[in-house]
Amino acid sequence: MTRFIHTITSIGLALGILTGCGPAAEETTGGRPPMRPTQVVAVTAKVEKVADTLSLIGTVAGEEMVELKSETAGIIEAIHFLEGQKVKKGQLLIELDRTKINAALVETEANLALSKSNNARNEKLLESQLISKQEFDQTRTQFEAQQALVNLRRRQLQDTRITAPFDGTVGERPVSPGQVISPNTTLTWLVALDIVNVEFNVPERFLSVCRTGQTIQVKVAAYPEQTFSGSVFFVAPYVDTELRTTLIKAAVPNPEGLLKPGMFATLDLTLTIRDQAIVIPEPALFRALDGGRAMVYVIDDNNLAQFRTVTVGERKTRKVEITQGLSEGEMVIVEGTQKIGPGSPVKLAPAESAAIYR
Repeated sequence: MTRFIHTITSIGLALGILTGCGPAAEETTGGRPPMRPTQVVAVTAKVEKVADTLSLIGTVAGEEMVELKSETAGIIEAIHFLEGQKVKKGQLLIELDRTKINAALVETEANLALSKSNNARNEKLLESQLISKQEFDQTRTQFEAQQALVNLRRRQLQDTRITAPFDGTVGERPVSPGQVISPNTTLTWLVALDIVNVEFNVPERFLSVCRTGQTIQVKVAAYPEQTFSGSVFFVAPYVDTELRTTLIKAAVPNPEGLLKPGMFATLDLTLTIRDQAIVIPEPALFRALDGGRAMVYVIDDNNLAQFRTVTVGERKTRKVEITQGLSEGEMVIVEGTQKIGPGSPVKLAPAESAAIYR
């Protein structure tokens, strides 16, 4: 009998537990309490101007750059410039000794005067038929030859004065007064620096979107914090058969003369510009577990976090363009995504927390 009573008691306890009888069961009949919202940092998707750019390397070249040489041999008599000096077009830079050329000019001018007199006299004799046409032609030819020689001597005399062919900055001076020079002797260099050219090569697959008028942003190692802007003025009408690239040149204003010919340059060539692009901070973007889809967390009207698959466009410094999947004004979460999942209630952190993302 005692064993039967214990069995009944055990069955009763088990039924009580299964049916939820007792004070503990009554406390759980209300279900799980609602989840507390997780604080997150979120920003608004904005419309901004976005440019598609192509990063390239190039070389700075002078818009105008010449190696000055003399057209005639001679002795340097005077130098009228300092190395690195800015000069104007037509300014006298170097004078050569003119003694020999002056003497040769005086001689040829005297011979010209004699030939001119003989030509005039023979012209009258020809009219009187006192000389033959052949004799007159010989005299006429001598006169014209002497006239040409005088012009040559005068040009040689002019060539003893070397002037600046354009406004620019003078380079190194490798010669000195009294030095004998030949037409192959380099006297100095002259470079125009107010505007410089940046030359670079673009792979042929990008030629369909390259054209004159496009802008470039240039940086050089000498001034890492400074960016120089310019525009394309030349696209070569051919493709290099070995490199499969096309030469492009852009003019860059250089009023302070900071950019020097020969500098190595890194540049961004602007291909297209979209004025109405959706842009969000890059930290808002993450990849799905499959590693393929780009996704963001969006806060819906009920303050719940929801997954959103997006298509990524151009990437900028700490920003990314979204071409599909987002609209202007939607809130995307940039901090706190590790603590939430789809459908999680969220609340916004103070506005100053999102200041760095704006």
